[in-house]
Amino acid sequence: MRLFHGYIVAFALLACSCPLAMSQNTKTQEQRRSRLENEIKILDRQLRDNAKKSSAALSDLSLIRKKISNRRELVNQGNKEVADLNSKISAKRQEIERIQARLDTLTLYYSRLVRSAYKNRDSRIWYMYILASDNVGQAIRRYGYLKNISSEMNRQAEKIKETRAKLDEESAALEELRQKAVTERNRNLALMNQLQSDEKDSRVIVNQLNRDKKKYEKQIAEKRRQVEALNKEIARIIAEATAAPAPAKGKKGTATASKPKTEIDYKLAGEFEANKGKLPWPADGPVTEHFGQNYHPVFKNVKLPYNNGVTLAVSPNTSVKAVFGGVVKQIVVMPGYNHCVLVQHGSYFTFYCKLGTVSVKVGDKVKLGQVLGMVDTIGGETLFHFQIWSGRTPQNPESWLRP
Repeated sequence: MRLFHGYIVAFALLACSCPLAMSQNTKTQEQRRSRLENEIKILDRQLRDNAKKSSAALSDLSLIRKKISNRRELVNQGNKEVADLNSKISAKRQEIERIQARLDTLTLYYSRLVRSAYKNRDSRIWYMYILASDNVGQAIRRYGYLKNISSEMNRQAEKIKETRAKLDEESAALEELRQKAVTERNRNLALMNQLQSDEKDSRVIVNQLNRDKKKYEKQIAEKRRQVEALNKEIARIIAEATAAPAPAKGKKGTATASKPKTEIDYKLAGEFEANKGKLPWPADGPVTEHFGQNYHPVFKNVKLPYNNGVTLAVSPNTSVKAVFGGVVKQIVVMPGYNHCVLVQHGSYFTFYCKLGTVSVKVGDKVKLGQVLGMVDTIGGETLFHFQIWSGRTPQNPESWLRP
């Protein structure tokens, strides 16, 4: 008995949790859709600006392919939602059929009651019906039946009314689901048309890259020089911040221990490390260049410059914010990257690049979410570059930032 009671409680809890889980899932899907659509708007604007000011076909191709990826994800999400709506529509139809069957049964029973009441409308017939009973018990039962027939008719009429109202409610819900399914299918159709247009634009750029291969190989070489210069400067700054000076000589020529040039806040480093996977993004925008070794999307076996961070496509004048509390260690200006801000978090470092204006200075203590500067538009491209280092080792920022 106790086990049975446990099953009942578990079932009740499950029934209560299902609507909440469905609501949370719907909210998550809407948030995901909103983020993807916002990223597409940023990419569209970036491409329009590039068309006016930039001749970097490789950058355009990256933007378009990211847009294609987002649209495909939206289409897949839309297909899932349509399938979910179709499933709900099927379940709703079954529920309507069940209610309709119940209504038919109630109506049939009610009609029998009405006919019976009509036949026995004359009180003399009532008396004869009772007096014709075989025994006293049967007479009492017949009397009770005739006495309650009116109230039973009223109860049945109320049940029919309630069932009709429920049927109307479920029919309205079914129509709403049908309209949602139509809207979702139309939206998906529009997305697929846009996707085909994006893929056509992608093929045009691929052809352009193939025609002017030497020109774009020169651009890649220039980008590689800029990346190498940036990485070298970051490595130098971090090495300087973490290295201890040479040991001092004692009176008899023996080496004595010395402290690092800058005291490392290991407590802050531990707090930074504990937030891996939970750090906020420093700016809003889709990632167009990922961490690590990437290859040219058109020229086979051509390596692009190794990426020690991630690059985001953002809107003009986007604010860049600190992902964690720390100290501004250095601000440098690099070719192709404009202003770059290096923030130290104990033995960890975050690097914010391609800024037009900077809101902090060296030595400033910054808080989580504090604005460090605004993204610049360089060569017609509004991109933001971000890196995370653990000591002298670059990290994949996407492993540290929130999904």
